[in-house]
Amino acid sequence: MTQAVPASLRKDTRGSPPFAKVLVANRGEIALRVIRACRELGIATVAVYSDADATAGHVRAADEVVRIGPPPPTESYLRIDAIVDAAVRTGAEAVHPGYGFLAERAGFARAVAAAGLRFVGPSAEAIESLGDKLRARRLARGVGVPVVPGTLEPAPVSDRQELAGLEATAAEIGFPLLVKAAAGGGGRGMRRVRALEDLADALLAGSAEAASAFGDGAVYLEREITPARHIEVQLLGDAHGTIVALGERDCSLQRRHQKLVEEAPAPGLTPAERTELHAMAVRLGQAAGLENAATCEFLRDPEGRVWFLEVNTRLQVEHGVTELVSGVDIVREQLRIAAGEPMAEATVAAASRAADPGSHAIEVRLSAEDPGNAFVPTPGTVGVWRMPAGPGVRVDTAIEAGDPVPPDYDNLIAKILVHASDRDAAIDRLGRALGEVAVSGVQTTLPFHRFVAGSAAFRAGDLSTGWVDEHWSSATATAARDAAADAARLVAALAAEGVRTPAANPPRDGPGASPWRLAGRRAAIDRWPR
Repeated sequence: MTQAVPASLRKDTRGSPPFAKVLVANRGEIALRVIRACRELGIATVAVYSDADATAGHVRAADEVVRIGPPPPTESYLRIDAIVDAAVRTGAEAVHPGYGFLAERAGFARAVAAAGLRFVGPSAEAIESLGDKLRARRLARGVGVPVVPGTLEPAPVSDRQELAGLEATAAEIGFPLLVKAAAGGGGRGMRRVRALEDLADALLAGSAEAASAFGDGAVYLEREITPARHIEVQLLGDAHGTIVALGERDCSLQRRHQKLVEEAPAPGLTPAERTELHAMAVRLGQAAGLENAATCEFLRDPEGRVWFLEVNTRLQVEHGVTELVSGVDIVREQLRIAAGEPMAEATVAAASRAADPGSHAIEVRLSAEDPGNAFVPTPGTVGVWRMPAGPGVRVDTAIEAGDPVPPDYDNLIAKILVHASDRDAAIDRLGRALGEVAVSGVQTTLPFHRFVAGSAAFRAGDLSTGWVDEHWSSATATAARDAAADAARLVAALAAEGVRTPAANPPRDGPGASPWRLAGRRAAIDRWPR
């Protein structure tokens, strides 16, 4: 779905770099992703780092680096003053926030602009309009986009008299329902309320967590739609009046309301359904005066009805699957748009084809977490680090062998993406790619992702936000852990007896397969430490 100005008014002056120098206000794989896009455009880069990241991949890749503080984010990557000062001192003309940290802080966008720099993202006004979930819900309703049933104003938290009125509203919404933070996401501030007597405590707890995480304790009530699919639309807008939808992604596989697997396009939608979904997202972008990148998120219920959920006014972690399917470099477009240039004609053309995509892409988030123990974080130091390659495989990471995975930040260490002609072929490619991965030193989510790639339910498109709880149960995880541990012990015993291991004797299929394969080589390299 596209809203565009006439081609005669769209003069593209793309012969030179949009900026001479850009500061990247982030870390890890997304910082490296932005640095690479800048390098391709001929833009010099400045990386910022905390003491925990002094030797990190994004620091090694940048042209200049600036230390901004000790490891805690509040003393480094969340310090607006230190980051803006670093940009000014190094002569940067623009600041790219990546995702997370300060990416959706209107105050940060405003401070960057006040310093005479360009913010590579939506304006402070758009962030305030769309980033606040309650304002976004009101905006969506105003342009005829269905919103998940719930409240449109902050819920009273401490006023017991006002709470009595809210209880009646909660009963109308129906139980179970969700208490949600107005100012942020990622499951922080969210509480599930099963019955009326639990409402007051959920409001207090959710508000306290939201205030701690986002500096804003405002919460609201929203119906829990279950089972539901989580589908989001990638938007791009420029300063010349063009707003396009580059396609949609299915992000239903989640744990604790945080995504684990994403794919584009969303399975099972017809071109007509995609066209309508994209149109709703574009209407929201138009109403907010969107410039640059944002993502409009929806829930799809079992009857196929689509409900607006929220807008993320930044680049998404999963933007890569849309890039693979659309052929558009979203970060490159962000930089050009931030410099005031019109959106590329190729991007507008890609959006016009988005409702009938000709390929499929899947991304898994490889994180330093233990999927057999409720996905708890597992920081440490990476030993062996082998990522997949070959046709249709992309890996976004800033990790190398020997790098630390600090406990201070998000546990994402790599995004493994595959691209193929259709969804079945993409799943086949994903299974092959994950079979090439080997990581030691830290437990990762690799066993879970291999489980997904081999799941008949996943291949059938049987997706919902409850998929992980339904299919990756504690019993499944425990069985996988035990089988892998047994296989690893057997491999170790074989090695001690002088049997050659995969490094010296790659496994082969068919008769005469090596003892490694017979022992379950794939399970063994999942690690699963006890």
